[in-house]
Amino acid sequence: MGNADDVEHEPQGRWRRFVSEPLLHFVTVGALLFGAYHLLTPVDDGATSTNQIVLTKDDIRQLAISWLAQGRSTPTPEQVRGLVDQKVRQEILFREAVSLGLDRDDEVVKRRLAQKMDFLASDVASLQEPTDAELKAWFEQNSETFALPAHATFRHLYFSTDRQGKGTKEAAAAALALVEGKSPDSSEVAAIGDPFMFQNHYGGATPDQMAKEFGPEFSKALFQLAPGKWGGPVKSGYGWHLVWIDSIEPGRIPNYAEVMPNVRAGWIDDKYREIKNLALDEMRARYSVVVPPIEAADFHDLQMPPGFSLGLEVSAQ
Repeated sequence: MGNADDVEHEPQGRWRRFVSEPLLHFVTVGALLFGAYHLLTPVDDGATSTNQIVLTKDDIRQLAISWLAQGRSTPTPEQVRGLVDQKVRQEILFREAVSLGLDRDDEVVKRRLAQKMDFLASDVASLQEPTDAELKAWFEQNSETFALPAHATFRHLYFSTDRQGKGTKEAAAAALALVEGKSPDSSEVAAIGDPFMFQNHYGGATPDQMAKEFGPEFSKALFQLAPGKWGGPVKSGYGWHLVWIDSIEPGRIPNYAEVMPNVRAGWIDDKYREIKNLALDEMRARYSVVVPPIEAADFHDLQMPPGFSLGLEVSAQ
């Protein structure tokens, strides 16, 4: 049977955990602001309100034209739906901000109301400091995002595609027999091959770096070679190579202590998105959104009109 003090303190502990929830803070702050605004602002009995957001086909075409104005190709229906969601989100945040009175007597704020609502969620997310246990649990679930890539330190002999006579690959293969068993530091090895425009020695190179510099085929083959001997020929975007691997460090997942500051930053970003999305979902539930069907054919004849402005008004009913 449990201790009487434990029974007495258990409800208090649950209450403390409840009041520490950041979403509760967000809702409380919003309710206080909303209530204060309505207490201080007389209600116009003749005023009508609506929670309907209506986008017309012309509105959607203008969204697509805005997309084109950024130098992109014709948007797909999925991309247009993303633009519509973004515009609806902006309109919802704008109206919610106005309902809280954030637009009064400030012309600059009027142009940034949606951002202010966004910042509210950001501030609430920062109210809660994660515990070490929370960070470790989050790291276990997201450890792949902190994966460290493989690293290779190597030297290579280059055989240019411009060489005359024997083909480049054949020349590299013949040279492999000459250098096999020889140190890459020997003068005999150094005299073999063609001058290379970049480095002959690379330290701590990652697969992505090598894919960008030599091409994906070279990068993939490089990290399959055995250290301590010559390998190849390996093809790159420049020609063929014989490669001596000094060392290869395989990719790995770091331990928690190595990346703890990054884990905390990732946890905060995750919590910020979670709280913001919860708040936006709650606000969006108070609105009905009317959007016409989006078909790819609607955007095939788009043209940029002269003097086009990126501004877009969403009609409200």
